[in-house]
Amino acid sequence: MTEHSKFTIVHLSDVHATIGELLYGQVDGVARLEQVGDYVAAAGVTPEAVVVTGDLAQRGHSAAYPAVNAALRALGEKVGAPVFTTLGNHDDARAARVLDGHGPSHYRVVTVGETRIVLLDTSTGAIDDEQLDWLRSTVAEPFGAGTVIALHHAPVPSPLPTLSKIGLRDPEGFAAAIEGSDARLILAGHYHHPMTALFHGLPVAVGPSLAYHQIMNAGPETVSGHDLAMFSLVQITADQVSTAPVSLQSPSPLFSTPVPTTASALQPQRTP
Repeated sequence: MTEHSKFTIVHLSDVHATIGELLYGQVDGVARLEQVGDYVAAAGVTPEAVVVTGDLAQRGHSAAYPAVNAALRALGEKVGAPVFTTLGNHDDARAARVLDGHGPSHYRVVTVGETRIVLLDTSTGAIDDEQLDWLRSTVAEPFGAGTVIALHHAPVPSPLPTLSKIGLRDPEGFAAAIEGSDARLILAGHYHHPMTALFHGLPVAVGPSLAYHQIMNAGPETVSGHDLAMFSLVQITADQVSTAPVSLQSPSPLFSTPVPTTASALQPQRTP
Protein backbone atom coordinates (compact mmCIF):
# COMPACT_ATOMS: atom_id res chain seq x y z
CA MET A 1 0.00 0.00 0.00
CA THR A 2 1.50 3.30 -1.08
CA GLU A 3 1.69 6.31 1.22
CA HIS A 4 -1.44 7.95 -0.17
CA SER A 5 -3.59 4.91 -1.02
CA LYS A 6 -6.49 3.76 1.10
CA PHE A 7 -8.59 0.62 1.43
CA THR A 8 -12.20 1.17 2.48
CA ILE A 9 -14.43 -1.57 3.90
CA VAL A 10 -18.16 -1.41 4.54
CA HIS A 11 -18.37 -3.55 7.67
CA LEU A 12 -21.76 -5.11 8.42
CA SER A 13 -22.64 -7.53 11.17
CA ASP A 14 -25.54 -9.31 12.85
CA VAL A 15 -28.19 -8.99 10.15
CA HIS A 16 -30.47 -11.61 11.78
CA ALA A 17 -32.61 -11.98 8.67
CA THR A 18 -35.90 -13.85 9.03
CA ILE A 19 -38.39 -15.56 6.76
CA GLY A 20 -42.17 -15.38 7.10
CA GLU A 21 -42.10 -12.88 9.96
CA LEU A 22 -40.18 -9.80 11.07
CA LEU A 23 -37.61 -10.04 13.86
CA TYR A 24 -39.32 -8.85 17.05
CA GLY A 25 -42.25 -7.88 14.88
CA GLN A 26 -40.52 -4.99 13.10
CA VAL A 27 -36.96 -5.73 11.88
CA ASP A 28 -36.51 -6.76 8.23
CA GLY A 29 -32.86 -7.76 7.86
CA VAL A 30 -33.01 -8.30 4.10
CA ALA A 31 -34.53 -4.86 3.53
CA ARG A 32 -31.82 -3.30 5.68
CA LEU A 33 -29.14 -4.77 3.45
CA GLU A 34 -30.75 -2.87 0.59
CA GLN A 35 -30.81 0.29 2.72
CA VAL A 36 -27.07 0.00 3.34
CA GLY A 37 -26.43 -0.02 -0.40
CA ASP A 38 -28.61 3.05 -0.87
CA TYR A 39 -26.82 4.85 1.97
CA VAL A 40 -23.31 4.06 0.76
CA ALA A 41 -24.11 5.08 -2.80
CA ALA A 42 -25.80 8.32 -1.71
CA ALA A 43 -22.87 9.20 0.57
CA GLY A 44 -20.42 8.83 -2.29
CA VAL A 45 -18.43 6.14 -0.49
CA THR A 46 -16.52 3.88 -2.88
CA PRO A 47 -15.45 0.82 -0.88
CA GLU A 48 -12.98 -1.80 -1.98
CA ALA A 49 -14.89 -4.51 -0.11
CA VAL A 50 -17.98 -5.27 1.96
CA VAL A 51 -17.39 -7.63 4.90
CA VAL A 52 -20.25 -9.14 6.92
CA THR A 53 -19.15 -10.68 10.21
CA GLY A 54 -21.80 -13.26 10.96
CA ASP A 55 -25.32 -13.89 12.19
CA LEU A 56 -26.68 -13.37 8.71
CA ALA A 57 -29.89 -15.21 9.59
CA GLN A 58 -31.77 -15.47 12.85
CA ARG A 59 -31.61 -18.88 14.51
CA GLY A 60 -34.46 -21.04 13.21
CA HIS A 61 -34.76 -19.10 9.95
CA SER A 62 -32.45 -21.12 7.71
CA ALA A 63 -34.82 -20.64 4.78
CA ALA A 64 -33.80 -16.96 4.73
CA TYR A 65 -30.34 -17.60 3.23
CA PRO A 66 -31.34 -17.47 -0.46
CA ALA A 67 -32.94 -14.05 0.08
CA VAL A 68 -29.90 -12.90 2.08
CA ASN A 69 -27.58 -14.06 -0.67
CA ALA A 70 -29.58 -12.23 -3.33
CA ALA A 71 -29.59 -9.06 -1.21
CA LEU A 72 -25.83 -9.28 -0.68
CA ARG A 73 -25.26 -9.68 -4.41
CA ALA A 74 -27.42 -6.62 -5.07
CA LEU A 75 -25.54 -4.69 -2.39
CA GLY A 76 -22.21 -5.52 -3.98
CA GLU A 77 -23.43 -4.43 -7.39
CA LYS A 78 -24.80 -1.16 -6.01
CA VAL A 79 -21.59 -0.15 -4.22
CA GLY A 80 -19.26 -1.67 -6.82
CA ALA A 81 -17.35 -3.96 -4.46
CA PRO A 82 -17.09 -7.68 -3.66
CA VAL A 83 -19.01 -8.95 -0.63
CA PHE A 84 -17.51 -11.46 1.81
CA THR A 85 -19.31 -13.15 4.69
CA THR A 86 -18.49 -15.14 7.82
CA LEU A 87 -20.80 -17.20 10.02
CA GLY A 88 -21.92 -16.49 13.57
CA ASN A 89 -23.56 -18.48 16.34
CA HIS A 90 -27.08 -17.88 14.96
CA ASP A 91 -26.14 -19.19 11.53
CA ASP A 92 -27.02 -22.66 10.27
CA ALA A 93 -23.77 -24.09 8.88
CA ARG A 94 -25.57 -26.48 6.53
CA ALA A 95 -28.16 -24.07 5.13
CA ALA A 96 -25.53 -21.32 4.76
CA ARG A 97 -23.79 -23.33 2.02
CA VAL A 98 -25.99 -21.46 -0.47
CA LEU A 99 -24.12 -18.24 0.33
CA ASP A 100 -21.57 -17.18 -2.27
CA GLY A 101 -18.12 -18.42 -1.29
CA HIS A 102 -19.35 -20.90 1.32
CA GLY A 103 -19.66 -24.03 -0.80
CA PRO A 104 -16.29 -25.72 -0.13
CA SER A 105 -15.73 -24.26 3.35
CA HIS A 106 -16.99 -21.63 5.76
CA TYR A 107 -13.45 -20.33 6.28
CA ARG A 108 -11.31 -19.11 3.42
CA VAL A 109 -8.91 -16.46 2.20
CA VAL A 110 -9.53 -13.91 -0.54
CA THR A 111 -7.49 -11.07 -1.98
CA VAL A 112 -8.65 -7.66 -3.15
CA GLY A 113 -5.83 -5.82 -4.86
CA GLU A 114 -2.90 -5.77 -2.45
CA THR A 115 -5.01 -6.63 0.61
CA ARG A 116 -5.55 -10.16 1.90
CA ILE A 117 -8.79 -10.89 3.78
CA VAL A 118 -9.00 -14.00 5.95
CA LEU A 119 -12.56 -15.08 6.75
CA LEU A 120 -12.97 -17.37 9.76
CA ASP A 121 -15.83 -19.55 10.96
CA THR A 122 -16.71 -19.10 14.65
CA SER A 123 -20.28 -20.40 14.41
CA THR A 124 -19.46 -22.68 17.38
CA GLY A 125 -18.04 -19.77 19.37
CA ALA A 126 -14.47 -20.97 18.82
CA ILE A 127 -11.85 -21.66 16.16
CA ASP A 128 -11.10 -25.38 16.11
CA ASP A 129 -7.58 -26.82 15.82
CA GLU A 130 -7.93 -27.66 12.13
CA GLN A 131 -8.93 -24.09 11.32
CA LEU A 132 -6.15 -22.69 13.53
CA ASP A 133 -3.58 -24.77 11.67
CA TRP A 134 -4.97 -23.51 8.36
CA LEU A 135 -4.90 -19.92 9.64
CA ARG A 136 -1.30 -20.23 10.82
CA SER A 137 -0.14 -21.53 7.45
CA THR A 138 -2.24 -19.00 5.51
CA VAL A 139 -0.66 -15.96 7.18
CA ALA A 140 2.83 -17.45 7.50
CA GLU A 141 4.02 -15.39 4.54
CA PRO A 142 3.21 -11.66 4.20
CA PHE A 143 1.01 -10.46 1.38
CA GLY A 144 1.02 -7.09 -0.37
CA ALA A 145 -0.36 -4.34 1.88
CA GLY A 146 -1.20 -6.73 4.71
CA THR A 147 -4.03 -8.84 6.04
CA VAL A 148 -7.49 -8.15 7.47
CA ILE A 149 -8.98 -10.96 9.58
CA ALA A 150 -12.77 -11.20 9.89
CA LEU A 151 -14.70 -13.36 12.36
CA HIS A 152 -17.95 -13.13 14.30
CA HIS A 153 -16.80 -13.52 17.91
CA ALA A 154 -14.45 -10.78 19.04
CA PRO A 155 -11.24 -11.97 20.73
CA VAL A 156 -11.65 -9.17 23.31
CA PRO A 157 -14.48 -8.87 25.87
CA SER A 158 -17.24 -6.30 25.78
CA PRO A 159 -17.09 -3.77 28.63
CA LEU A 160 -20.74 -4.57 29.40
CA PRO A 161 -20.94 -7.11 32.27
CA THR A 162 -23.75 -9.00 30.55
CA LEU A 163 -21.66 -9.52 27.41
CA SER A 164 -18.15 -9.75 28.84
CA LYS A 165 -17.97 -13.55 28.74
CA ILE A 166 -19.49 -14.31 25.33
CA GLY A 167 -16.54 -13.40 23.13
CA LEU A 168 -14.28 -15.84 21.30
CA ARG A 169 -13.35 -18.94 23.27
CA ASP A 170 -9.59 -19.49 23.55
CA PRO A 171 -8.50 -16.13 22.17
CA GLU A 172 -4.90 -17.01 23.07
CA GLY A 173 -4.93 -19.86 20.56
CA PHE A 174 -6.05 -17.37 17.93
CA ALA A 175 -3.31 -14.95 19.00
CA ALA A 176 -0.66 -17.66 18.68
CA ALA A 177 -1.83 -18.55 15.16
CA ILE A 178 -1.41 -14.99 13.85
CA GLU A 179 1.64 -14.00 15.89
CA GLY A 180 4.29 -12.36 13.73
CA SER A 181 1.97 -12.13 10.73
CA ASP A 182 1.24 -9.09 8.58
CA ALA A 183 -2.27 -8.71 10.07
CA ARG A 184 -3.37 -5.06 10.15
CA LEU A 185 -6.87 -5.33 11.59
CA ILE A 186 -9.43 -7.73 13.08
CA LEU A 187 -13.11 -7.22 12.19
CA ALA A 188 -15.75 -8.79 14.46
CA GLY A 189 -19.37 -8.47 15.57
CA HIS A 190 -21.62 -10.36 18.01
CA TYR A 191 -21.96 -7.70 20.72
CA HIS A 192 -24.51 -5.52 18.90
CA HIS A 193 -22.61 -2.40 19.85
CA PRO A 194 -19.57 -0.77 18.20
CA MET A 195 -16.27 -1.14 20.00
CA THR A 196 -12.58 -0.66 19.32
CA ALA A 197 -9.80 -2.44 21.19
CA LEU A 198 -6.27 -3.76 20.95
CA PHE A 199 -5.59 -7.48 20.91
CA HIS A 200 -1.91 -8.27 21.36
CA GLY A 201 -1.22 -4.87 19.81
CA LEU A 202 -3.53 -5.48 16.83
CA PRO A 203 -6.54 -3.16 16.30
CA VAL A 204 -9.94 -4.79 16.69
CA ALA A 205 -13.05 -3.13 15.22
CA VAL A 206 -16.30 -4.63 16.51
CA GLY A 207 -19.11 -3.57 14.23
CA PRO A 208 -22.59 -2.65 15.44
CA SER A 209 -25.62 -4.68 14.42
CA LEU A 210 -27.82 -4.12 11.43
CA ALA A 211 -30.72 -5.63 13.40
CA TYR A 212 -30.76 -3.95 16.83
CA HIS A 213 -28.46 -2.10 19.21
CA GLN A 214 -27.69 -3.02 22.79
CA ILE A 215 -29.28 -0.81 25.42
CA MET A 216 -26.09 0.04 27.24
CA ASN A 217 -27.68 0.86 30.60
CA ALA A 218 -30.12 -2.05 30.78
CA GLY A 219 -28.45 -3.22 33.99
CA PRO A 220 -25.96 -5.90 35.04
CA GLU A 221 -28.47 -8.77 34.72
CA THR A 222 -30.39 -7.80 31.59
CA VAL A 223 -29.69 -7.91 27.87
CA SER A 224 -31.96 -5.55 25.99
CA GLY A 225 -31.99 -4.08 22.50
CA HIS A 226 -33.66 -1.22 20.70
CA ASP A 227 -34.43 -0.78 17.01
CA LEU A 228 -31.33 0.95 15.70
CA ALA A 229 -29.70 -0.32 12.50
CA MET A 230 -25.99 0.46 12.21
CA PHE A 231 -22.90 -0.51 10.26
CA SER A 232 -19.32 0.74 10.10
CA LEU A 233 -17.04 2.35 7.58
CA VAL A 234 -13.45 1.16 7.94
CA GLN A 235 -10.48 2.76 6.24
CA ILE A 236 -6.93 1.42 6.12
CA THR A 237 -3.94 3.38 4.88
CA ALA A 238 -0.23 2.65 4.98
CA ASP A 239 0.07 3.81 8.58
CA GLN A 240 -3.47 4.21 9.94
CA VAL A 241 -6.68 2.31 10.64
CA SER A 242 -9.91 4.21 11.30
CA THR A 243 -13.51 3.16 11.88
CA ALA A 244 -16.75 5.13 12.02
CA PRO A 245 -20.15 3.70 13.03
CA VAL A 246 -23.05 4.80 10.82
CA SER A 247 -26.75 4.72 11.67
CA LEU A 248 -29.38 4.07 9.02
CA GLN A 249 -31.90 6.05 11.07
CA SER A 250 -31.05 9.73 11.15
CA PRO A 251 -32.89 12.65 12.78
CA SER A 252 -33.48 15.88 10.91
CA PRO A 253 -30.20 17.79 10.50
CA LEU A 254 -29.45 20.61 12.92
CA PHE A 255 -27.73 22.41 10.08
CA SER A 256 -26.47 21.79 6.57
CA THR A 257 -23.49 23.51 5.01
CA PRO A 258 -21.21 22.95 2.00
CA VAL A 259 -18.28 20.59 2.54
CA PRO A 260 -15.58 22.55 4.41
CA THR A 261 -12.07 22.91 3.07
CA THR A 262 -10.44 23.17 6.51
CA ALA A 263 -11.06 21.54 9.88
CA SER A 264 -11.97 24.90 11.45
CA ALA A 265 -14.79 25.29 8.95
CA LEU A 266 -16.69 22.32 10.39
CA GLN A 267 -18.60 24.65 12.72
CA PRO A 268 -21.77 26.17 11.20
CA GLN A 269 -21.61 29.86 10.46
CA ARG A 270 -23.61 32.01 12.82
CA THR A 271 -25.68 34.85 11.53
CA PRO A 272 -25.58 38.23 13.32
